[in-house]
Amino acid sequence: MCSSLVGGSQNLKRHVVRNSTSRSNLAHDRTLAEKLQQELFKQRKRLANAERSLQVKDTKKAGSDQRIATEKVEWLLGKLADLTRTEPKPRDSRIFPMHYAPVMIWENGRRVVKPMRYHCRPAGKPTFYDSKYPGCYNARRDNLVGFWKGQFGISHGLMLASAFYENVSRHRLENRDLAPDEKDENVILEFRPQAGQDMLIACLWSRWTGNDGEELLSFAAITDEPPPEVAEAGHDRCIIPIQHQNIDAWLQPSGDLKASYAILDDRERPYYEHRMAA
Repeated sequence: MCSSLVGGSQNLKRHVVRNSTSRSNLAHDRTLAEKLQQELFKQRKRLANAERSLQVKDTKKAGSDQRIATEKVEWLLGKLADLTRTEPKPRDSRIFPMHYAPVMIWENGRRVVKPMRYHCRPAGKPTFYDSKYPGCYNARRDNLVGFWKGQFGISHGLMLASAFYENVSRHRLENRDLAPDEKDENVILEFRPQAGQDMLIACLWSRWTGNDGEELLSFAAITDEPPPEVAEAGHDRCIIPIQHQNIDAWLQPSGDLKASYAILDDRERPYYEHRMAA
C-alpha cells in the first residue's frame, strides 16, 4: 500500500490547504488538535511517573518509559505547532493518509485543482466508514469494479507527486528470512523515479455530503502490482503514474471501463530508486 507521497508542488499544496475555508478542513484541524492534546497529556503523565520511579529505583521499565515518553512529547509538540504555523518547510510536501492534498479533476469544462482528503469516503456511506475501512487511501486495480465501482469510470482525479513512501520489513528489504530469535522490524523506504520527474498519480475521488450539509471531498490513489525494483525492495504495491497525453481522457471518464483500464495500462514506467527515509 502507498503509505504516503511527496507532493510535486509544495507551494500549490500550501496555498490550497492553508487558505481553504471549508468547514471540513477547519473541523479536521480542530479534531486533530484535540487528539494531540489528549495524547500529550497522557505522555506527560507517563514521563512524570517514570521520573518519580527513577528517583526511587533505576529500573529498565522506568528508563524505557522515560525515553519513549520524552520522544513522544517532543513529536506531539511539533505536530501541534505545525497546525498553526504558516511558513513552509520541506516536510510539508509529504502527504499522509487523512491529510489534505491538491487533486486535479474536471469541472465545468476545464481542469481544476481542489483540496481533498487522502482517504476516500464514498458518497452515501456513513462516517464510520473511515474507521471500518482504514485502507481507503488506496484503490487496488484488481478491485476497481468491485469495492470502487461507484467511482471507477465515474470520478477520476490526478495528483502530482515526486516520490512515494512505503513500510517494508527489514528482512524482506535485505532479501532474507527472519532469524529464529529476530523480531520483524519495520523500515520506511522512499521510492523516487531515477530521472527525477514528477508523476501524475491516477486517483479516484468522491464528494460526500452529510445530513447537516457538511461536505467532504476525498480521494484514493490507485495501486497495482509493483515493478521488479519495488518488489525486490520488499514491497508488494505501487502507484500508477499516467502519461501526459492521457490527462484529459482520464479526467473525463465516459463510463467505458475498457478505456479507463487502457489508460492505466498505458502508464509511465519510471525506474524507481529507493533509499531509507529520513
